[in-house]
Amino acid sequence: MDIHIMISVFVFLMTTLVIFWRPRGINEAWPAAVGAAIILLTGVVSQANIVDIIQKIGGASITIIATIVMAVILESFGFFHWAAARLASLSRGSGYRLYWNIQLLCFLMTLLFNNDGSILITTPILILLLRNLQMKPHQQIPYLLTGALIATASSAPIGVSNIVNLIALKIVHMTLYMHTAMMFLPAMVGLVFMSWLMYILVKRKLPKQLPNSAYDIEQIFFTRNFHPLKGQITVETKSQRTKLMLKILLFVFIMRCSLFVASFLAIPIEIVAVFGSLVLLVWRWYHLRTNPVDILKKTPWQILVFAFSMYVIIYGLHNSGLTDLLLKICEPIVHQGLFEASFLMGGLVSLLSNFFNNHPALLIGTITLTEMNLDPVTMKTMYLASIIGSDIGSLLLPIGTLASLIWMHILRQNKIKVHWKDYLKVSLIAVPLTLIVTLFLLYYWIQFIFT
Repeated sequence: MDIHIMISVFVFLMTTLVIFWRPRGINEAWPAAVGAAIILLTGVVSQANIVDIIQKIGGASITIIATIVMAVILESFGFFHWAAARLASLSRGSGYRLYWNIQLLCFLMTLLFNNDGSILITTPILILLLRNLQMKPHQQIPYLLTGALIATASSAPIGVSNIVNLIALKIVHMTLYMHTAMMFLPAMVGLVFMSWLMYILVKRKLPKQLPNSAYDIEQIFFTRNFHPLKGQITVETKSQRTKLMLKILLFVFIMRCSLFVASFLAIPIEIVAVFGSLVLLVWRWYHLRTNPVDILKKTPWQILVFAFSMYVIIYGLHNSGLTDLLLKICEPIVHQGLFEASFLMGGLVSLLSNFFNNHPALLIGTITLTEMNLDPVTMKTMYLASIIGSDIGSLLLPIGTLASLIWMHILRQNKIKVHWKDYLKVSLIAVPLTLIVTLFLLYYWIQFIFT
């Protein structure tokens, strides 16, 4: 066996193992960086490859970081406590209604930010709310689990909600606008189906009547954190705070829509994303009189390291012949027709994601697609099928996505135990069925719009 193949496979497997294991809570970026360094030092990836990698991941990484900055700024405004209070109020004492409100919140946060940002926002909100409602651990798990699943899966409808989706878009030369036109409807119907199916699976564990709150979540935050003597502007009443939060969310929504306009006009979307985060940062400084420098500490810059490093490792596998092997497996099935090709790609990326995480899985699948010399419609359909596999099929196991790993880390920090059996009781039924339904919908939607 060629030495480069041995090095690439060994580095990939060891990096993936450490990312899953996370000894002493180590950030995913550092084992990925070590693996990438080995690949570079051994010459598996060339300097020309490095330039290509930077061109592919640069814009996507900047876009995601800018979006996460917006999410971090929201916390400063007290959005977490405000949203938790609104969830409790809108549910009107019903545990069933709370389930659907949580599903809607997680979906919207992913669309407004991205799947990782959504997990970082919604998980603390739910923990805050459920603890305030004095729910027992076994009552909290269904809400936390189904919320995390829908938050992660909700990155499928629009490409800008997931960093790996954005990178893959660059590889296949597909605009954000085209991605949404072809994917939004089938993915949205698939998400509604997934929420409904999960509701059936966990309904018996949901309390019909919610316990009373232990304290006013919203008021306690603003009492502790907003003091006129410190030069901060106090938002006196709940109605005023609600108006402020809605204005902020409206601004984020407008910036999100601007990304699609920019993509349609061939303007780099990272420019729009950075502009939006800077405006929100100035807005935060004006209202809270808070030094913007603290955002530098709170922003997870490691995402840039992670994205670059994982792509170097994947490029090493590509140079070592992995994509050639996948080509031999895929080409006979692809030539049977678009239906077979869609299910092949969705299933393959789902399988790879659950074994190796969806970041490397989607990148491997996308690079393989570019080697097949496919016609434009087949290429785009197979790419979108791989997105469904990466964003939905990857949720079968709790180690299939970076967002899931972040979610489990937040739960551990808050001393909440979610066992694999609790996860699998929902995912083993909801994920495969949703994957199949969504792939069917994608195929028939593509047939409809291109015929």
